[in-house]
Amino acid sequence: MLPDYLPVLMQILVAIGFCASMLTASVIFGKLGRRSGVKNEPYECGMLPVGEGAPRFSVKFYLVAMLFVIFDIEVVFMYPWAVQFKELILTNSIALLSMACFVAVLGVAYLYVLKKGALNWKV
Repeated sequence: MLPDYLPVLMQILVAIGFCASMLTASVIFGKLGRRSGVKNEPYECGMLPVGEGAPRFSVKFYLVAMLFVIFDIEVVFMYPWAVQFKELILTNSIALLSMACFVAVLGVAYLYVLKKGALNWKV
């Protein structure tokens, strides 16, 4: 049974050896060997880096983005249901009830978001 696992063990050892040798080579030949002020500066497409990096966004931006994604996903669930609506109603009346419950849950979530003021951009 052990000879069956010998190739796997050899591959693991080769992978660990390769990783260790690459890390060692990067330390020896890399940035730690030759530091200078010019090399430590970020490269900005030939422009001098002036000012802060990326601007800070308000948490409100991310909140609105997440709400958009959440309420946009409902279309992914509603579209196939709407395409098959006529056939679903004729064969299974529970389909309408299940979608009504889904829309009711989304409506409650939307009212909660409005009450919390998550969509008021000025606040």
